[in-house]
Amino acid sequence: MKAKGFAPCCQGDCDTLILGSFPSVKSRETDFYYGHPQNRFWRTLAEYFGCPVPSGVAGKKAMLAAHGIALWDVVTECEIKGSEDASIRDYTVADVPSLVRSCGIKRIFVNGKRALDILLGSYPALSPMVMCLPSTSPANPRFDKNAWFAALDGFSPDFRLLP
Repeated sequence: MKAKGFAPCCQGDCDTLILGSFPSVKSRETDFYYGHPQNRFWRTLAEYFGCPVPSGVAGKKAMLAAHGIALWDVVTECEIKGSEDASIRDYTVADVPSLVRSCGIKRIFVNGKRALDILLGSYPALSPMVMCLPSTSPANPRFDKNAWFAALDGFSPDFRLLP
C-alpha cells in the first residue's frame, strides 16, 4: 500500500522552498513536516532566525510564513519501508514547477541527496535555482547547521522564474 505525503505549506508569497524527499513515519503520525523530535529542521531554522523553536503546527506555519518559506516533499506518495529514503519506490513526483510559479519561489533548498536526485531527475530545468543541503534527519551523522545558515544567508544569484 502506498503512503501519502502532505500538501505543500505555502502561505502567501514565499521566496524559498525547502523540499524534502517524503515524510518520515513520525512526521506522518504528527501530520506535519519534520515531526520526529530528533530531526534538526525546526531547531536549525529557529536558531538561524533568532526565535524560539515553534511548538505545534500553527507555530511552525507562522514561523515559515514570517520568513517567506514554503515546505513540501518531492514525493507525494510512494511505497516506503519505515522512513528510509533509499527504500522509496513506485512514487509520484510533486508538481514542483507549479508551486514555484504560484508562490513566487526564487530558490529551492533540498533537504538531502535523495530529494535532489528525484527533483532534478524529474525537473532538470529547475537546476539553476536548487541547492542541496545536508539532511536534517537524525540518521545523518554529517549534518552541518552552518551549511544551512550559509545557504539562507547567501544563496541569491539571479534566479529565473519558470515561464
